[in-house]
Amino acid sequence: MTEPEQPATERWIRFGRERILVRDVPPVRRSAGPPVLLINGIGAHTRMWGLMERTLAGSRVISFDAPGAGRSTTPLGVVSVRSLAELATRVLDEVDVEKADALGYSMGGIVLQQMLADYPSRVRRAVLVGTSPGIGAVYGPTLSLLNVSTPVRFLSDRLYLRSVGALVGGRARNDKQWVEDHLPVRLLHRPSLTGYSRQVASLATWSGLPLLGRIRHPVLVIAGDDDPLTPVANAKILTHLLPNARLQVIPSEGHLMPLDDSSVVPPMIRDFLAAADHERTDAWSTGRQIDAVELRAALSGNRLQLQPWPWGPVSALQRRRWLRRRP
Repeated sequence: MTEPEQPATERWIRFGRERILVRDVPPVRRSAGPPVLLINGIGAHTRMWGLMERTLAGSRVISFDAPGAGRSTTPLGVVSVRSLAELATRVLDEVDVEKADALGYSMGGIVLQQMLADYPSRVRRAVLVGTSPGIGAVYGPTLSLLNVSTPVRFLSDRLYLRSVGALVGGRARNDKQWVEDHLPVRLLHRPSLTGYSRQVASLATWSGLPLLGRIRHPVLVIAGDDDPLTPVANAKILTHLLPNARLQVIPSEGHLMPLDDSSVVPPMIRDFLAAADHERTDAWSTGRQIDAVELRAALSGNRLQLQPWPWGPVSALQRRRWLRRRP
């Protein structure tokens, strides 16, 4: 079952040698707020944003296929996270948007962190969903990491259906019909091995830990407590180090929260972004700040899953230095 889409304009723009697909959905009514930029996860494409486009129908919604994903071209080499953040601002330029709200989902949350640090004037408010600070983060289970490191699951519908529940958790674990209904859209533009592997490689040397203290935007961090890919400890790291952030941990939800029509997350995001004053929204007022004591407890409880830093014997000291820093 494919859900109806909002009317949209699609165009291709140039970014270096790459041809990038940009999707632009107008508001169904006059909006008081800025447009919303959606930055998707690894191997994902713009057509997967149907639920969020409908949820955010009061705003103009802009999204794009990253190099190597969807209908955009596959780069000859690895496109760095910093370059992807530059691409996100280029997309705003191409659609004549000076400032937008932004939602970064999974790998898109990593790109958004870099964008907030490098191009602060282009974003008003930000939402980070199911994401991590990159190097220095807490690993998920080994099976999930092996699964997400390759696009093999996209080679066949059967393999995808058998593997996705353990990979993303939440509703996908037990609702086979929902997963099957979601399948046609998810596999509409299957990522190539080359494109997917280059997206994976772009994450391998990136860390947001040195950047987070520079980000002054209001940031809503959302995590599911049944998300094998990005354990909740990562959301606590982000919330602790961001100067102006609140955390919402959603019980029993997994990695596909913003794509799930039964989830509380899409309307939570809409309300946070649409409000004239974000501090008066339920998402912000009931959201938590994370102090150093709670962060240490979260990391201690996940010690065996702490991601090693690749920079030799000073790695543990470097991690402690950044995680202790509170802007």
